[in-house]
Amino acid sequence: MKKNKILLYTVVFSFFLLIRIFSAVSQEDIETVDDSAFKKLTRPPVSFFHDEHNENANIDECNVCHHMFEDGEKLEYDDSIGMECSACHYSEPRETEADLIRSYHLQCSGCHLKQKTGPVMCGECHRKK
Repeated sequence: MKKNKILLYTVVFSFFLLIRIFSAVSQEDIETVDDSAFKKLTRPPVSFFHDEHNENANIDECNVCHHMFEDGEKLEYDDSIGMECSACHYSEPRETEADLIRSYHLQCSGCHLKQKTGPVMCGECHRKK
């Protein structure tokens, strides 16, 4: 009887442990495209599975999306990981929040349109939770 209880507890504990591990791993890869420069959101921020997206799109280099420019030229071997897009796309006085929004949309939907794959309609990316 005692062996059955130990076995039952082991199975139940293992089950809950696996659930915790899988939920932690599945949440780890979700990226939310958000920027502190947006004062009031009119749509929910975009969330997507970063690694899955890059694998499906055959994107190997971070700077494909996280690009850096200097004097109007894209820096081939540099990226903007860890920076908000507004650090560059909203930094000049002439730029507005609309310019920042346009930069995001050109980067994401522009690529989706060019590759003829991926979401391009507002609600396909900006999903209500």
